[in-house]
Amino acid sequence: MAPSLEKTIYIGAFVHSKSLQDLEICQKGAIGVGENGTIAFVERNVINPEALREREGWESAKTVRVGENGFFFPGFIDTHIHASQYPNAGIFGKSTLLDWLNTYTFPLESSLSSLTRAKQVYTRVVSRTLSHGTTTAAYYATVHVDSTNLLADICLSKGQRAFVGRVCMNTLSPDYYRDASVADGIRDSQACIDYIQRIDPSAELVAPIITPRFAPSCSAECLRALGALHRETGVRCQTHISENKPEIALVKELFPDSKSYADVYDAAGLLTPKMILAHAVHLTAEEVALIKARGAKISHCPASNTALTSGCAKVRELIENGITVGLGTDVSGGFSPSVLEMARQAIWVSRFVAMNDGDQAKLSTEEVLYLATRGGAKVVGLEDKVGGFEVGMDWDAQMIGLGAVPESGESNLEADDPVDIFGWESWDDRVAKWVYNGSDKSTVAVWVKGRLVHQTSRYER
Repeated sequence: MAPSLEKTIYIGAFVHSKSLQDLEICQKGAIGVGENGTIAFVERNVINPEALREREGWESAKTVRVGENGFFFPGFIDTHIHASQYPNAGIFGKSTLLDWLNTYTFPLESSLSSLTRAKQVYTRVVSRTLSHGTTTAAYYATVHVDSTNLLADICLSKGQRAFVGRVCMNTLSPDYYRDASVADGIRDSQACIDYIQRIDPSAELVAPIITPRFAPSCSAECLRALGALHRETGVRCQTHISENKPEIALVKELFPDSKSYADVYDAAGLLTPKMILAHAVHLTAEEVALIKARGAKISHCPASNTALTSGCAKVRELIENGITVGLGTDVSGGFSPSVLEMARQAIWVSRFVAMNDGDQAKLSTEEVLYLATRGGAKVVGLEDKVGGFEVGMDWDAQMIGLGAVPESGESNLEADDPVDIFGWESWDDRVAKWVYNGSDKSTVAVWVKGRLVHQTSRYER
């Protein structure tokens, strides 16, 4: 694991969600992070930052200051991303979901049986997501044990907090890319669970996650066996649900005795508080009630749902029904590995819904930032550790740096951040401009549990 860290005081503006609607913007703040990577103190309205060194034990603490137009923000949490599909990001053609799987996805995933190729892909996707401020990711890998374990190794070495899942599927996929039998699938899933728990026994950063691809790719016997594995191990689960209408019709055909798509998972013992359900675009009222009753969580993947014309999830209704929701990039159905981009897309999708259902369906800037951080933390069961800036929480954070426009209006646009700050904007305006215009160029540095895991040339220690 990572060596002991220096005590560090992070000085400057910080922004985080206090609740779904309440975004705290502290313009003159200071956050002290101890040698264990957790937050020791949070100060607001700091007049003299140097006086913080008078605290006992903090006399020799290192300081990190954010720029004038910048701020510290919690790390993003991607609750649904296919690491194995990253090379296909942006490649979805004219496909709908089921065609896209056969045309693009299965051939790519099957090629990652090569550890050389898997290392190339997984190293890049972990580095890329970190550069976008993603400090935690729930990853789908492939059916291959060795390359799935390699993904866990890479996440651990690069310091990204991650849930890594070996994909299980024994039907409705090409003969060249599926589990040979239910027994083989369970054996291989257990092997990945054992390996990941061995390399990070306390799950400080990396943990396994049971991953049935989705109901159409798994027989009822396979789902029941995975449900039993879930009960026996207590390991979290992730899968897909109700992404588009042809898929739902297929589930009804394949599982005629089930009351609904959600009931398929419930009957298998998989619909529990530790289950992450991606998409949930076309849930019935009965399914919403069942998911709420079981405590399962939902990953909203707006870019993917639009790209594959799956539909517009009604996130406001899910939230109002008491269901926990986070954001997922769903690379490569989604075109971008950026959770900030998903926050934008979530706003747009909610406005598409509002065109038919009324303005109450709209999500605000404050709400999507909550979904990207605290909401995501609840989805993956880490709400007591990450997602905000409170004493005792881990320092999973990103330094955001926004560009200052000089009086002349002229500057090196290639070197500048894409967010132009003219100086007269309120802090609410600055945050909004970042949400709508920011990119990985806005992310100056990233920390996970106090460890610096990404920095750009704009970061000054």
